[in-house]
Amino acid sequence: MENNTLVKIEKPVKWVKNRFKKDVLEESILADFNVDEIADVYNFQKTHSSFTRTPLNKLDALAEYLQVKEIFVKDESLRFGLNAFKVLGGIYAIAKYIANKINIPISELSFDKLKSEEVKSQLGDLTFISATDGNHGRGVAWAARELGYKSVIYMPKGSSEQRLQAIRNEGAVAEIQDVNYDETVRICAQLAEQNGWVMVQDTAWEGYEEIPLWIMQGYSGMAQEIVEQLKSYKSTPTHLFLQAGVGSFAAGIAGYFLQVYGEKAPKIVVVEPNQADCYYQSFSSLEGTREFVTGDMATEMAGLACGEPNTKAFELLRAYAIGSFSCDDLITGLGMRVYGNPLGNDARVISGESGAVTLGLVYYLKKFNPDKQIIDELGLDENSSIVLISTEGDTDEKNYRKIVWDGALSYTE
Repeated sequence: MENNTLVKIEKPVKWVKNRFKKDVLEESILADFNVDEIADVYNFQKTHSSFTRTPLNKLDALAEYLQVKEIFVKDESLRFGLNAFKVLGGIYAIAKYIANKINIPISELSFDKLKSEEVKSQLGDLTFISATDGNHGRGVAWAARELGYKSVIYMPKGSSEQRLQAIRNEGAVAEIQDVNYDETVRICAQLAEQNGWVMVQDTAWEGYEEIPLWIMQGYSGMAQEIVEQLKSYKSTPTHLFLQAGVGSFAAGIAGYFLQVYGEKAPKIVVVEPNQADCYYQSFSSLEGTREFVTGDMATEMAGLACGEPNTKAFELLRAYAIGSFSCDDLITGLGMRVYGNPLGNDARVISGESGAVTLGLVYYLKKFNPDKQIIDELGLDENSSIVLISTEGDTDEKNYRKIVWDGALSYTE
């Protein structure tokens, strides 16, 4: 798509209502995200000297413009100086792995304790391996380096050279493969088995479910922050829009919100790129089974270019999401520009391609969407209190400028 080209397509957004949603909360599905356990996760994350809470910005002017009650955005570009939220999962999963190896509860450990010679002498050399579009791998590499271990990170075909270099700057051995994300995961799993390395991946499959769960719980630490910040605003959310790749992030956030708010939890909406819309395809299927998307999955939303749902995440989102949106890249381009050019006194947010699609979707639905049935099914109106999460900043600065400055991915009504 050339720069400065306004594009109109017939259906930049597709919506499917989740017919398999449960009417009651089941503890068996939500147990891993209970408030006490996530408090231990979050308390460990806070032991790192670089930890700070990221802001939850209230966009009052934009809410008025879109005729909703409130819009909140969590800005994860400020997380640990890594420009993305993913480190929350990697840091906790690696810490939990080590804690289990030395047989000490994570609630009794700190980051400094894990860095100690006493702990390292018990473990020896460790190598952590992961597949990533960039943000998760950088978080794993950062956590491994901080703790004094090695990392190997593989990236799928088409990954950003800037994101690759950022991972290498964290001390990892990192390469771009000539296959898609899901195939890259399989390559890493084989290497882990052959070399005795530790696989740190948020994608779960039969026989590999423990570490992906820890990653999801790491993401839930952010959910605890958001809930605390919403209390300071004296606000109860009605809608929670969540990006999904394999679904681990969405399920980790949703699971905690469901535990805290119970039957009064906000409506959980899954948002995906149309080139990797495995949740949309799954919710559209007759039986609601996990459906896979294959091929190159050529989307600008690289962090969401995943075609196979995490089994644990899918169970939760199938049970409690109200539906899924499949979005053209034009929608995230719209969101990036709205975030970067705020109205009135609203905070400016630098949001990357995978971070901005939820805002682009809300904006599109309220300003351009001709299908009022979708609005009615979502209940998006003047009483809506919407929570969004900008999951990354400009992790590929060149591409960010191409979209926001030069007008690539520009949508016209």
